[in-house]
Amino acid sequence: MTTIVILILLAAILYNLGAGLYFMMTDRGSTNRTVRSLTWRIGLSVLLILLVVVGILTGVIKPHGIGQ
Repeated sequence: MTTIVILILLAAILYNLGAGLYFMMTDRGSTNRTVRSLTWRIGLSVLLILLVVVGILTGVIKPHGIGQ
């Protein structure tokens, strides 16, 4: 379940990154769709990082290979 949530968030982040690039090339500054798309990307990235940290602290995600 954890892996599916992480993969969905990564896909949404990549989609918003691509949408931001597309809007930047097509709109040429006439709308704010680029800013909105990149704002969503940043928000989703922060959410993903927080979920991973909470998962590690609660024991749902077990890191391995680092510091051993």
